[in-house]
Amino acid sequence: MEANTKSLLIQMFEKWAGEEARSFVMLPPSGSYREYYRITGRTKSAMGAYNSDAKENQAFLEFSKHFRTKSLPVPEIYDTDTDNSVYLQEDLGDVTLYSFLQGIRKGDEFPDELLKFYQKTIKKLICFQVKGGEGLDYSKCYPREAFDRQSMLWDLHYFKYYFLKLARVPFDEQALEDDYHKLINFLLEVKHDYFLYRDFQSRNVMVVDDEPWFIDYQGGRKGALQYDLASLLYDAKADIPQDVRKQLLDYYMEELGQYQEVNEHDFVCHYYGYVLIRIMQAMGAYGFRGFYEKKEHFLKSIPYAIENLKYLLEHVDLGIELPTLFAALKNVTESEDLMTIGQSDSLLTVRISSFSYKRGIPVDVSGNGGGFVFDCRAIHNPGRYPEYADKTGKDEEVIAFFGKEPEMSAFLQDVYSIVEKSVEKYISRGFKNLMVNFGCTGGQHRSVFSAESLATHLQHKYKLNVELKHVEQEMKK
Repeated sequence: MEANTKSLLIQMFEKWAGEEARSFVMLPPSGSYREYYRITGRTKSAMGAYNSDAKENQAFLEFSKHFRTKSLPVPEIYDTDTDNSVYLQEDLGDVTLYSFLQGIRKGDEFPDELLKFYQKTIKKLICFQVKGGEGLDYSKCYPREAFDRQSMLWDLHYFKYYFLKLARVPFDEQALEDDYHKLINFLLEVKHDYFLYRDFQSRNVMVVDDEPWFIDYQGGRKGALQYDLASLLYDAKADIPQDVRKQLLDYYMEELGQYQEVNEHDFVCHYYGYVLIRIMQAMGAYGFRGFYEKKEHFLKSIPYAIENLKYLLEHVDLGIELPTLFAALKNVTESEDLMTIGQSDSLLTVRISSFSYKRGIPVDVSGNGGGFVFDCRAIHNPGRYPEYADKTGKDEEVIAFFGKEPEMSAFLQDVYSIVEKSVEKYISRGFKNLMVNFGCTGGQHRSVFSAESLATHLQHKYKLNVELKHVEQEMKK
């Protein structure tokens, strides 16, 4: 943040509060690029916000003003400076529904106090969806006025490119696209002109005097009722038990019945379709923020999302055939690497991979940001000879070939020396993850042999975990 932004926010606070700002503290970053600051004086506090996205700011400010006229629980906007992309809003404290849940929940139990708060939240959600959209200027929505076919395709492509591809889950591109359109046709069968909050999850619900207040609705637009309910009940790390989800789904339909007639069978059928697309959107975000931006806490949500996918695949029948999509999702649920992301371990884990440069360097799923990449292509290649064409670096014939090649031995000695320095430093400092990749032309001989050799060397010399993966060979299975 520029010094000018801080100065502007402090000026806005002092003008509103009528007292000097004594504290200016940045809140931890979340899943957006917005910056939030708690500004505190002698008796008052407020939240200062900076966001360079003018259209997103406009949506949030316009929606806040509208919702306040409907007596809905959203923060009051005290002051704005649109030219400098800053605004001052009501401070609702630090207790989110997620932190409230974490504080009172013990193990798998879901206390009655928590259930009642979720019921309060659902009642307010319905008010937002049905009454909040009345008279709302949807032209201020950003980036689109509705959660329509285009919006859904964006989400599904987000999942494809930032999760499936980065996690190296195989799929048929055209067949998957065909399934995407079948799913969208199904989702658009229901009425979709309500206010859709878009990111209605436990971190965007604040607990204020034992009542739910809502924040971060700037992505709102027209859409179906089922989406926001799916977002709340299938919020990955909230990890709500399935029986409680069912109970809250029934409660939602009962409360919605006070506003309109509800066909429960049709509502539930399409609800699970929206659960599916919401989970995929969230996993796209975990992939982008975790795999791509290397933010580890997003990776920790992946195993929870996978458990939700497992439940859907095993227990829910949407009544439409989506074979390619479901095959890809099944591959996700069966991946041991994805299920163990973010799990703590007292030992250093060294992930060693062989790969083909034709497919690219493997992604570090630990959140550590990557590690060593060794290029084996300068080493004499047994793949040039017919007798080794169907062999790999794990076969005796190839091992014997490299045993006669002094350049492979010299290469590995250099590798050992380099990697050992990091291993010893990581162990001494308590680091948990290190990645080492070996690449060659086909990912079959030189890289496989090198990866196997380093794994054996490290396991014999240090107390650590080694995870060995031959990317090209697994793709061929």
